[in-house]
Amino acid sequence: MSGNRKKKVLLIKLSSLGDVIFNVPLANALKDAGYEVTWLVSEKGIDIVKNNPCVDKVILAPMKEWKKRGMCLTSFFEYLDIIKQLREEKFDIAIDSQMMFKSLYFMAFCGAKRRIISKEGRELSLLGGNEWIDNISYKPDSPIVMNYLRYANHLGIEIAPEDIKVTLPKRTNSQIQKVNELLKDLDKTKQTVVISPATTWGNKHWNKDNWREVVNYLSDKVNLIFTGGSNDNALIEYIAQGKGLNLAGKTNLLELAEIFSRANLVISPDSGSAHLAWATRTPKVIAIFTCTPKEVLGPLGSYDKYISLGGRGLNCQPCFKRKCFNKENFEACTFSPSADDVIDAINGLIFS
Repeated sequence: MSGNRKKKVLLIKLSSLGDVIFNVPLANALKDAGYEVTWLVSEKGIDIVKNNPCVDKVILAPMKEWKKRGMCLTSFFEYLDIIKQLREEKFDIAIDSQMMFKSLYFMAFCGAKRRIISKEGRELSLLGGNEWIDNISYKPDSPIVMNYLRYANHLGIEIAPEDIKVTLPKRTNSQIQKVNELLKDLDKTKQTVVISPATTWGNKHWNKDNWREVVNYLSDKVNLIFTGGSNDNALIEYIAQGKGLNLAGKTNLLELAEIFSRANLVISPDSGSAHLAWATRTPKVIAIFTCTPKEVLGPLGSYDKYISLGGRGLNCQPCFKRKCFNKENFEACTFSPSADDVIDAINGLIFS
Protein backbone atom coordinates (compact mmCIF):
# COMPACT_ATOMS: atom_id res chain seq x y z
CA MET A 1 0.00 0.00 0.00
CA SER A 2 1.53 3.30 -1.09
CA GLY A 3 1.80 6.39 1.07
CA ASN A 4 2.59 6.89 4.73
CA ARG A 5 -0.74 5.63 5.99
CA LYS A 6 -2.84 2.62 5.18
CA LYS A 7 -5.88 3.25 3.06
CA LYS A 8 -9.03 2.91 5.13
CA VAL A 9 -11.93 0.76 4.00
CA LEU A 10 -15.40 0.48 5.50
CA LEU A 11 -17.20 -2.84 5.07
CA ILE A 12 -20.97 -2.61 5.57
CA LYS A 13 -22.43 -6.01 6.31
CA LEU A 14 -25.02 -5.80 9.03
CA SER A 15 -26.58 -9.28 9.08
CA SER A 16 -27.43 -12.18 9.10
CA LEU A 17 -25.06 -14.42 11.06
CA GLY A 18 -24.35 -16.61 8.04
CA ASP A 19 -23.80 -13.66 5.72
CA VAL A 20 -21.47 -12.01 8.22
CA ILE A 21 -19.42 -15.22 8.34
CA PHE A 22 -19.37 -15.34 4.53
CA ASN A 23 -17.82 -11.85 4.52
CA VAL A 24 -14.95 -12.71 6.87
CA PRO A 25 -12.76 -13.93 3.95
CA LEU A 26 -13.39 -10.59 2.22
CA ALA A 27 -12.33 -8.66 5.32
CA ASN A 28 -9.21 -10.82 5.64
CA ALA A 29 -8.35 -10.30 1.97
CA LEU A 30 -8.61 -6.53 2.41
CA LYS A 31 -6.57 -6.47 5.59
CA ASP A 32 -3.87 -8.78 4.23
CA ALA A 33 -3.61 -6.49 1.19
CA GLY A 34 -2.69 -3.62 3.50
CA TYR A 35 -6.01 -1.87 4.12
CA GLU A 36 -7.17 -0.71 7.53
CA VAL A 37 -10.57 -2.39 7.85
CA THR A 38 -13.58 -1.08 9.77
CA TRP A 39 -16.75 -3.20 9.81
CA LEU A 40 -20.23 -1.80 10.41
CA VAL A 41 -22.33 -4.65 11.79
CA SER A 42 -25.59 -5.23 13.68
CA GLU A 43 -26.25 -7.30 16.80
CA LYS A 44 -26.64 -10.50 14.78
CA GLY A 45 -23.00 -10.50 13.73
CA ILE A 46 -21.22 -8.46 16.39
CA ASP A 47 -19.84 -11.49 18.27
CA ILE A 48 -18.24 -12.79 15.07
CA VAL A 49 -16.68 -9.45 14.09
CA LYS A 50 -15.66 -7.95 17.44
CA ASN A 51 -12.09 -8.98 18.33
CA ASN A 52 -11.79 -10.84 15.03
CA PRO A 53 -8.27 -10.41 13.59
CA CYS A 54 -9.81 -9.69 10.18
CA VAL A 55 -10.72 -6.15 11.27
CA ASP A 56 -9.08 -3.15 12.90
CA LYS A 57 -12.26 -1.52 14.18
CA VAL A 58 -15.91 -2.47 14.66
CA ILE A 59 -18.90 -0.14 14.79
CA LEU A 60 -22.23 -1.49 16.02
CA ALA A 61 -25.48 -0.43 14.38
CA PRO A 62 -28.14 -1.72 16.83
CA MET A 63 -30.73 -2.58 14.18
CA LYS A 64 -32.55 -5.09 16.39
CA GLU A 65 -32.90 -2.57 19.21
CA TRP A 66 -34.08 0.15 16.83
CA LYS A 67 -36.72 -2.17 15.39
CA LYS A 68 -37.85 -3.11 18.90
CA ARG A 69 -38.22 0.51 19.96
CA GLY A 70 -39.94 1.70 16.82
CA MET A 71 -39.48 5.24 15.56
CA CYS A 72 -38.18 7.48 18.34
CA LEU A 73 -35.72 10.30 18.92
CA THR A 74 -33.34 8.10 20.90
CA SER A 75 -32.81 5.79 17.94
CA PHE A 76 -32.53 8.74 15.55
CA PHE A 77 -29.79 10.37 17.62
CA GLU A 78 -27.96 7.04 17.90
CA TYR A 79 -28.13 6.74 14.11
CA LEU A 80 -26.72 10.27 13.71
CA ASP A 81 -23.91 9.44 16.11
CA ILE A 82 -22.94 6.42 13.99
CA ILE A 83 -22.93 8.58 10.85
CA LYS A 84 -20.68 11.04 12.71
CA GLN A 85 -18.30 8.21 13.69
CA LEU A 86 -18.16 6.99 10.11
CA ARG A 87 -17.43 10.44 8.68
CA GLU A 88 -14.71 11.08 11.25
CA GLU A 89 -12.85 8.01 10.01
CA LYS A 90 -12.35 9.63 6.57
CA PHE A 91 -12.59 6.36 4.69
CA ASP A 92 -10.97 6.03 1.31
CA ILE A 93 -13.32 3.23 0.29
CA ALA A 94 -16.68 1.89 1.47
CA ILE A 95 -18.08 -1.46 0.34
CA ASP A 96 -21.76 -2.24 0.77
CA SER A 97 -22.13 -6.02 0.69
CA GLN A 98 -25.49 -5.83 2.47
CA MET A 99 -26.97 -4.25 -0.66
CA MET A 100 -30.35 -3.48 0.90
CA PHE A 101 -32.30 -0.43 2.05
CA LYS A 102 -31.03 -0.75 5.63
CA SER A 103 -27.47 -0.14 4.41
CA LEU A 104 -28.36 2.66 1.98
CA TYR A 105 -28.03 5.66 4.28
CA PHE A 106 -24.91 4.40 6.04
CA MET A 107 -23.31 4.00 2.63
CA ALA A 108 -24.54 7.31 1.25
CA PHE A 109 -23.43 9.43 4.22
CA CYS A 110 -20.29 7.60 5.40
CA GLY A 111 -18.05 10.14 3.64
CA ALA A 112 -15.92 7.60 1.74
CA LYS A 113 -14.41 8.86 -1.51
CA ARG A 114 -15.22 5.60 -3.31
CA ARG A 115 -18.49 3.92 -2.40
CA ILE A 116 -18.60 0.54 -4.12
CA ILE A 117 -21.70 -1.62 -4.55
CA SER A 118 -22.74 -4.38 -6.92
CA LYS A 119 -25.33 -3.61 -9.58
CA GLU A 120 -27.50 -6.36 -8.11
CA GLY A 121 -28.15 -4.24 -5.01
CA ARG A 122 -31.81 -4.23 -3.97
CA GLU A 123 -34.28 -1.84 -2.33
CA LEU A 124 -32.71 1.37 -3.71
CA SER A 125 -29.33 0.52 -2.15
CA LEU A 126 -27.63 1.37 -5.46
CA LEU A 127 -28.29 5.03 -4.69
CA GLY A 128 -25.75 4.88 -1.86
CA GLY A 129 -22.85 4.13 -4.17
CA ASN A 130 -20.80 6.18 -6.58
CA GLU A 131 -18.97 3.20 -8.07
CA TRP A 132 -21.01 0.27 -9.34
CA ILE A 133 -19.52 -3.08 -10.26
CA ASP A 134 -21.08 -5.93 -12.19
CA ASN A 135 -23.28 -8.40 -10.35
CA ILE A 136 -21.13 -10.29 -7.87
CA SER A 137 -23.31 -13.40 -8.27
CA TYR A 138 -22.14 -14.30 -11.74
CA LYS A 139 -23.71 -17.76 -11.80
CA PRO A 140 -26.62 -19.37 -9.94
CA ASP A 141 -24.22 -21.98 -8.53
CA SER A 142 -21.37 -19.62 -7.63
CA PRO A 143 -20.24 -20.07 -3.97
CA ILE A 144 -21.32 -17.07 -1.93
CA VAL A 145 -17.90 -16.66 -0.28
CA MET A 146 -16.32 -16.23 -3.71
CA ASN A 147 -19.13 -13.86 -4.73
CA TYR A 148 -18.30 -11.47 -1.89
CA LEU A 149 -14.60 -11.72 -2.73
CA ARG A 150 -15.38 -10.09 -6.08
CA TYR A 151 -15.33 -6.79 -4.21
CA ALA A 152 -11.69 -7.55 -3.45
CA ASN A 153 -11.14 -8.56 -7.09
CA HIS A 154 -12.42 -5.12 -8.11
CA LEU A 155 -9.64 -3.61 -6.00
CA GLY A 156 -7.02 -5.81 -7.66
CA ILE A 157 -6.91 -8.47 -4.93
CA GLU A 158 -7.16 -12.04 -6.25
CA ILE A 159 -7.93 -14.90 -3.85
CA ALA A 160 -8.25 -18.52 -5.00
CA PRO A 161 -10.84 -20.74 -3.25
CA GLU A 162 -8.10 -22.79 -1.62
CA ASP A 163 -6.48 -19.63 -0.25
CA ILE A 164 -9.46 -18.03 1.48
CA LYS A 165 -8.80 -17.05 5.07
CA VAL A 166 -11.52 -17.57 7.68
CA THR A 167 -10.98 -16.28 11.20
CA LEU A 168 -13.01 -16.06 14.40
CA PRO A 169 -12.41 -14.18 17.64
CA LYS A 170 -10.22 -16.04 20.11
CA ARG A 171 -12.23 -17.70 22.84
CA THR A 172 -11.63 -16.41 26.36
CA ASN A 173 -10.39 -18.58 29.22
CA SER A 174 -13.81 -18.40 30.86
CA GLN A 175 -15.52 -19.56 27.66
CA ILE A 176 -13.08 -22.44 27.30
CA GLN A 177 -13.54 -23.44 30.94
CA LYS A 178 -17.30 -23.37 30.58
CA VAL A 179 -17.17 -25.68 27.57
CA ASN A 180 -14.77 -27.97 29.46
CA GLU A 181 -17.40 -28.27 32.17
CA LEU A 182 -20.26 -28.84 29.72
CA LEU A 183 -18.37 -31.62 27.93
CA LYS A 184 -16.64 -33.21 30.91
CA ASP A 185 -18.68 -36.42 30.79
CA LEU A 186 -18.06 -37.25 27.14
CA ASP A 187 -16.53 -40.63 26.37
CA LYS A 188 -13.02 -39.82 25.16
CA THR A 189 -12.81 -43.14 23.31
CA LYS A 190 -15.63 -42.09 20.95
CA GLN A 191 -15.90 -39.51 18.20
CA THR A 192 -18.15 -36.52 18.82
CA VAL A 193 -21.02 -35.52 16.55
CA VAL A 194 -22.95 -32.27 17.04
CA ILE A 195 -26.47 -31.94 15.65
CA SER A 196 -27.82 -28.39 15.31
CA PRO A 197 -31.26 -29.07 13.80
CA ALA A 198 -32.92 -25.66 13.96
CA THR A 199 -32.83 -22.52 11.86
CA THR A 200 -34.82 -19.30 11.68
CA TRP A 201 -36.78 -20.25 8.53
CA GLY A 202 -39.47 -22.88 8.90
CA ASN A 203 -38.96 -23.92 5.30
CA LYS A 204 -35.27 -24.67 5.90
CA HIS A 205 -35.98 -27.30 8.52
CA TRP A 206 -35.35 -30.93 7.67
CA ASN A 207 -38.10 -33.44 8.45
CA LYS A 208 -37.94 -34.24 12.17
CA ASP A 209 -38.56 -37.96 11.68
CA ASN A 210 -35.54 -38.09 9.37
CA TRP A 211 -33.55 -36.55 12.20
CA ARG A 212 -34.79 -39.29 14.53
CA GLU A 213 -33.51 -41.98 12.18
CA VAL A 214 -30.07 -40.36 12.10
CA VAL A 215 -30.05 -40.04 15.90
CA ASN A 216 -31.00 -43.69 16.30
CA TYR A 217 -28.15 -44.69 14.01
CA LEU A 218 -25.56 -42.58 15.83
CA SER A 219 -26.62 -42.81 19.47
CA ASP A 220 -24.51 -45.80 20.54
CA LYS A 221 -21.59 -45.08 18.20
CA VAL A 222 -20.55 -41.52 19.14
CA ASN A 223 -20.82 -38.79 21.70
CA LEU A 224 -23.98 -37.04 20.51
CA ILE A 225 -24.51 -33.35 21.30
CA PHE A 226 -27.50 -31.18 20.39
CA THR A 227 -27.19 -27.41 20.15
CA GLY A 228 -29.53 -24.52 19.47
CA GLY A 229 -31.44 -21.79 21.25
CA SER A 230 -33.67 -22.36 24.26
CA ASN A 231 -36.71 -22.11 21.96
CA ASP A 232 -35.41 -25.14 20.02
CA ASN A 233 -35.81 -27.52 22.95
CA ALA A 234 -39.15 -28.98 21.82
CA LEU A 235 -37.67 -29.96 18.44
CA ILE A 236 -34.52 -31.35 20.04
CA GLU A 237 -36.44 -33.34 22.63
CA TYR A 238 -38.50 -34.92 19.84
CA ILE A 239 -35.55 -35.95 17.68
CA ALA A 240 -33.17 -36.83 20.53
CA GLN A 241 -35.63 -39.11 22.36
CA GLY A 242 -33.61 -38.71 25.54
CA LYS A 243 -30.32 -39.59 23.85
CA GLY A 244 -27.17 -37.48 23.88
CA LEU A 245 -26.36 -34.19 25.56
CA ASN A 246 -28.74 -31.27 24.99
CA LEU A 247 -26.96 -27.91 25.22
CA ALA A 248 -29.70 -25.80 23.62
CA GLY A 249 -29.81 -22.37 25.22
CA LYS A 250 -26.71 -23.06 27.33
CA THR A 251 -24.05 -21.34 25.23
CA ASN A 252 -23.34 -18.02 23.62
CA LEU A 253 -22.08 -17.81 20.05
CA LEU A 254 -18.36 -18.12 20.80
CA GLU A 255 -18.94 -20.95 23.28
CA LEU A 256 -20.87 -22.70 20.52
CA ALA A 257 -17.89 -22.17 18.20
CA GLU A 258 -15.67 -23.75 20.85
CA ILE A 259 -17.97 -26.79 21.00
CA PHE A 260 -17.91 -27.11 17.21
CA SER A 261 -14.12 -26.88 17.22
CA ARG A 262 -13.98 -29.96 19.45
CA ALA A 263 -16.34 -32.04 17.32
CA ASN A 264 -15.45 -34.55 14.63
CA LEU A 265 -18.65 -33.81 12.71
CA VAL A 266 -21.42 -31.19 12.74
CA ILE A 267 -24.76 -31.84 11.03
CA SER A 268 -27.13 -28.94 10.44
CA PRO A 269 -29.57 -27.46 7.95
CA ASP A 270 -28.63 -24.28 6.08
CA SER A 271 -28.22 -22.12 9.18
CA GLY A 272 -25.91 -19.90 11.13
CA SER A 273 -24.79 -23.00 13.03
CA ALA A 274 -23.68 -24.78 9.85
CA HIS A 275 -21.73 -21.74 8.71
CA LEU A 276 -20.20 -21.18 12.16
CA ALA A 277 -19.06 -24.82 12.24
CA TRP A 278 -17.41 -24.28 8.84
CA ALA A 279 -15.76 -21.09 10.10
CA THR A 280 -14.07 -22.92 12.98
CA ARG A 281 -12.17 -24.89 10.27
CA THR A 282 -12.00 -27.99 12.53
CA PRO A 283 -14.98 -30.36 12.22
CA LYS A 284 -16.30 -32.05 9.15
CA VAL A 285 -19.71 -30.66 8.21
CA ILE A 286 -22.84 -32.08 6.64
CA ALA A 287 -25.20 -29.28 5.62
CA ILE A 288 -28.78 -30.13 4.67
CA PHE A 289 -30.56 -27.92 2.13
CA THR A 290 -34.28 -27.70 1.37
CA CYS A 291 -35.41 -24.38 -0.13
CA THR A 292 -31.97 -22.82 -0.64
CA PRO A 293 -29.17 -23.78 -3.09
CA LYS A 294 -26.37 -25.93 -1.73
CA GLU A 295 -24.07 -24.89 -4.59
CA VAL A 296 -24.19 -21.28 -3.37
CA LEU A 297 -24.55 -21.58 0.40
CA GLY A 298 -22.91 -24.91 1.18
CA PRO A 299 -19.62 -24.96 3.11
CA LEU A 300 -16.79 -24.25 0.69
CA GLY A 301 -14.01 -26.79 0.58
CA SER A 302 -13.04 -30.37 -0.14
CA TYR A 303 -15.81 -32.98 -0.42
CA ASP A 304 -13.91 -35.23 1.98
CA LYS A 305 -14.60 -32.67 4.71
CA TYR A 306 -17.70 -30.72 3.69
CA ILE A 307 -20.82 -32.33 2.21
CA SER A 308 -24.00 -30.50 1.20
CA LEU A 309 -27.13 -32.56 0.56
CA GLY A 310 -30.58 -31.74 -0.85
CA GLY A 311 -31.62 -28.43 -2.33
CA ARG A 312 -32.53 -29.77 -5.77
CA GLY A 313 -34.97 -32.18 -7.40
CA LEU A 314 -38.25 -30.25 -7.35
CA ASN A 315 -39.33 -27.69 -9.92
CA CYS A 316 -39.75 -25.11 -7.17
CA GLN A 317 -36.24 -25.53 -5.75
CA PRO A 318 -34.53 -23.36 -4.73
CA CYS A 319 -37.37 -20.99 -3.86
CA PHE A 320 -35.73 -18.91 -1.09
CA LYS A 321 -39.12 -18.71 0.65
CA ARG A 322 -39.54 -18.74 4.42
CA LYS A 323 -42.85 -20.56 4.01
CA CYS A 324 -43.91 -23.12 1.42
CA PHE A 325 -46.42 -21.96 -1.21
CA ASN A 326 -46.41 -25.16 -3.26
CA LYS A 327 -49.90 -26.56 -2.63
CA GLU A 328 -49.34 -29.67 -4.74
CA ASN A 329 -46.06 -30.64 -3.06
CA PHE A 330 -46.37 -28.80 0.25
CA GLU A 331 -43.02 -28.78 2.09
CA ALA A 332 -41.85 -31.70 -0.07
CA CYS A 333 -38.32 -30.30 -0.04
CA THR A 334 -38.09 -30.73 3.73
CA PHE A 335 -38.16 -34.53 3.36
CA SER A 336 -35.07 -34.60 1.14
CA PRO A 337 -32.37 -35.80 1.45
CA SER A 338 -33.44 -39.11 2.96
CA ALA A 339 -32.13 -40.23 6.33
CA ASP A 340 -30.20 -42.96 4.49
CA ASP A 341 -28.47 -40.31 2.35
CA VAL A 342 -27.29 -38.50 5.47
CA ILE A 343 -26.20 -41.74 7.14
CA ASP A 344 -24.19 -42.65 4.04
CA ALA A 345 -22.48 -39.26 4.23
CA ILE A 346 -21.75 -39.77 7.93
CA ASN A 347 -20.19 -43.16 7.23
CA GLY A 348 -18.01 -41.69 4.49
CA LEU A 349 -16.78 -38.83 6.67
CA ILE A 350 -16.11 -40.39 10.07
CA PHE A 351 -16.50 -44.16 9.89
CA SER A 352 -14.64 -45.05 6.70
